[in-house]
Order: sequence, then C-alpha cells, then structure tokens
Amino acid sequence: MESPESPALRALLEKQPVAVLSTLHEGEPSGSMVPFALLPRGRGFIIHVSRLAAHTEDLLANPAVGLLVMADTDPAATPLARPRVSVQGRARPLPPEDPVYAEARAAYLAKLPESAGLFSFGDFSLVLIEVRTVRHVAGFGRARTLTAEQFSILFAK
Repeated sequence: MESPESPALRALLEKQPVAVLSTLHEGEPSGSMVPFALLPRGRGFIIHVSRLAAHTEDLLANPAVGLLVMADTDPAATPLARPRVSVQGRARPLPPEDPVYAEARAAYLAKLPESAGLFSFGDFSLVLIEVRTVRHVAGFGRARTLTAEQFSILFAK
C-alpha cells in the first residue's frame, strides 16, 4: 500500500519519541504520554510502562488501546494540517521470556537510549501494542486508513 505519503508516515513514526496512549480508566477515556518505538517491520509499537502508572493498570484490565503520534507544530500551518497517526490496537505485556522481548527491548533502546536505566527498575515492563488499524493524516484533506497488514508492509523494506 505504498503511496506518496508512505515515506512521511515512516519518518513521523521513526522521528517522534512520544505518543498519547488512550486507555479506559474506570470506564472513562483517559490519555497519557508514553515514549514508544516500533518493532522491526512494523509489527507493533513498544512502550515501557510502570506498574505504578494508572495507564498500565488500565491496559491490563482492558487491552483495547489507542495511540496518537503527532508531528511537531508548524506555526505557519493550520492545526488541521498537522500530520498525525492514530493507532487502534491491543496491548500485550512482554515478559522477558516472551520470544519477542529481546527484539522489542533492542528496538526501544535504539530509539530511546536514555531510558536504559529504567530497565533496572522492577516496576517497569515492556508492552507490545499489536496494530488493528492505523489512521494516517498527512495534512489537510489527505488521510487514509491502513489495516495491520498494510501497515506492516510499509515497514517491511
């Protein structure tokens, strides 16, 4: 599903270090900021979360989550033209014995090396967000929805 916007989508997700994680908290929508990385070949998003955080409890209770990644603000552009990616997915804890753990940890640390120390904290753990759909808004009037398979194909190269 390569399109003229595909390189911009890849660049946005590779460049931006944080996303808004949306969970259900006590039955109500809740958003919080989380650093993230991508698994190789677009096979999912990796977050590193503390058990002390409400969003961790939320995603363990209900794994249906959303992620929103936005480009840096361009003061000359209308906010409606701001490039962004909205992901609907399922959160799955990645314990160290999980076959994906080593690859996920390496991807996370490659993007966010300053977070290495957090891996020694007992309350932090990796979570894989398995993609269901991706909504990419490349700018005003330029949007498309991708399935998980279409999204992973963009990163297969």
